[in-house]
Amino acid sequence: MPAQAEVGPEQSAKPPAAVLWDMDGTLCDTEPYWIETEFALAERFGAEWSKADALELVGNDLLESGRYIQRRMGLAISPEEIVELLLDGVVERIERAIPWRPGARQLLDSLHEAGVRCALVTMSWQRFVAPVLRQLPPETFHVVVTGDQVAFGKPHPEPYETAAAALGVAPGDCLAIEDSNTGAKSAEAAGCTVLVVENHVPVLEGPRRVFRDTLEGLTADDLGALLLR
Repeated sequence: MPAQAEVGPEQSAKPPAAVLWDMDGTLCDTEPYWIETEFALAERFGAEWSKADALELVGNDLLESGRYIQRRMGLAISPEEIVELLLDGVVERIERAIPWRPGARQLLDSLHEAGVRCALVTMSWQRFVAPVLRQLPPETFHVVVTGDQVAFGKPHPEPYETAAAALGVAPGDCLAIEDSNTGAKSAEAAGCTVLVVENHVPVLEGPRRVFRDTLEGLTADDLGALLLR
């Protein structure tokens, strides 16, 4: 586990201009749903799949994941068709239960009370995101950027650049919350400070990354103190 970033006396506790949230593994622990669906897909087509394969896809653009699955499983169907089959499986699961990450909803409440706007920046597609948003208060996220809305997915900076631009703020004044190397690279390349809360995969250290074990107990002011200005 990388060392916890220390907050220096020169850092202000003023909240970030905006907080940009990853979804899978950060807001809610839906990665197991994806993994279950991938294994079900492999069983359906009589193909091989492993936990290592599944973890390779954490944080990836969905079409890139579809291409990986197509190659690894040797499927004759297109990456787009593979993505739709994956979405069928995970949407069915998410509509039954949403496994929120510890402290995530409480931190969203704190940010709302402090008047800090939030964006959801996810490589999941809109039809998977919609059931999650329905379980949150209206206006929880002022901007939602999904994988089917951008030309280049994570680790490219476009998703986070798009979210910051839609909110009318500079990426350098934003804090992104991520749980994967792919997502952290995207947010870091856009210029955001990245709060990393590891979940299913280890995340490397980086020049604009700070690490915490959990979101539990964090407030809007705490996030401001983490911002690398």
